[in-house]
Amino acid sequence: MQPDSALLARLARHRQDHLLRFWNDLDEPAQAQLLAQVSAMDFERIDNLVAKLVRGSESSVPPIESVGPVEVFGLPQTDAERSARRLVAEIGHDALSRGEVAVVLVAGGSGTRLGFEGPKGTYPIGPVSGASLFQIHAEKIVALGRRFGRPIPLYVMTSPENNDITQQFFDDNNRFGLSHLRLFVQGNMPAVDSETGRVLLATNDGLALSPDGHGGTIAALNAKGPDGGPSCFDEMASLGIKTLFYFQVDNPLVKIADPAFLGLHLQAKAEMSFKVIEKVRPDEKVGVVVTVDGMPQVIEYSDLPAELAERREPDGRLQLWAGSIAIHLFELAFLQRLASGEISLPFHRALKKVPYVNEAGELVQPSAPNAVKFEQFIFDALPLAARYTLVETDRKVEFEPLKNATGPDSPATVRARMSENFAEWLETAGATVARASDGSVPFGLEISPLFALDANELKTKIAPGTHIEKSIYLRP
Repeated sequence: MQPDSALLARLARHRQDHLLRFWNDLDEPAQAQLLAQVSAMDFERIDNLVAKLVRGSESSVPPIESVGPVEVFGLPQTDAERSARRLVAEIGHDALSRGEVAVVLVAGGSGTRLGFEGPKGTYPIGPVSGASLFQIHAEKIVALGRRFGRPIPLYVMTSPENNDITQQFFDDNNRFGLSHLRLFVQGNMPAVDSETGRVLLATNDGLALSPDGHGGTIAALNAKGPDGGPSCFDEMASLGIKTLFYFQVDNPLVKIADPAFLGLHLQAKAEMSFKVIEKVRPDEKVGVVVTVDGMPQVIEYSDLPAELAERREPDGRLQLWAGSIAIHLFELAFLQRLASGEISLPFHRALKKVPYVNEAGELVQPSAPNAVKFEQFIFDALPLAARYTLVETDRKVEFEPLKNATGPDSPATVRARMSENFAEWLETAGATVARASDGSVPFGLEISPLFALDANELKTKIAPGTHIEKSIYLRP
């Protein structure tokens, strides 16, 4: 087998002909694999990205004087505000009852940082049951569908590496009762040498590829399905879906398709909405939503200058406090417009250590960053939206991500927070929970979403005065 002459000419034109340097040493299956990868590359786009993000000096940090705080729907503080929030939640209830909401779960990551082999979504995080992240999220969706009388479709974005394992996990568990589940695969981008801008080879027969970032969700949802079938977007439209609830797999506390959040979004006729938490430390590793010359934008924590991060109001509160936690609502029509190419998300650069095969065919393990990876971020859609809403949530209730094996954001802290939240539900429902001298819950507590989705529902399931003094898992 010999590569097509037009492909050879295209590689030479873009200075990427080195990608076939080992061609004659490969057997036919390896040649076919390499040819498929190379043929799929958009080298014009790679050239533009190299010019801008590798050789260029463009900064992603806006001028400090142009940055200011953004308007947010804060947590209700008064009875009147709480009543208003309950009323706006009815708008969300109606959308769910009409079957106009779907859920998009981003789950392409692995459990490497947790010392866990397998997709992160399969990690057993339930404080008592050991239920996986996927099970907890799926049961919330099933319970919501039962509550509002319409099943809620779930779309799970996987990676090429974990797609088959994730599919098998759902199949082995009967999809946790989900009536509509579709997996779709995130795209890849090549890593390029930070000096030359040339695409790296990971093996003699394969490019050095990495996920294109959570912003790649849009293109992946728009891609044709298996065997050329309908894209996820096409399928959603056929189901009458109008609004997508988006979140990432590592946060088991997410209030999926929260009706009040939905209501505020729909009331504003927003195209995109964020849930945010109050950032309490300048160095906290969450991006912040700000305005830049009056337009909304997210600045990643790694790009936030100390002068901005530490800027405070007269009362001592951080001025730029609206921390982004990757919980969003999107209008389907807005994402379809982004996917059409009419407007698109920018790429960002990430300087990383990427193993590569050198000219002699030897695998090199670099000791310092040697390559640039290109990523898109979903939050960059915010300034492209005609209308938006930002809604504050309580981090204790809705944000405890699972990221590290020990320390902050670890299984220990996540399970402790889950148990604490369930204890508060029980106490609100009229139960008493034995606590340690410091007020903490000294044992695991867990409530399946299929038993109760919130404290109000729990009130109908347990007798007032129930005393909890040991680990318990409430499930149907």
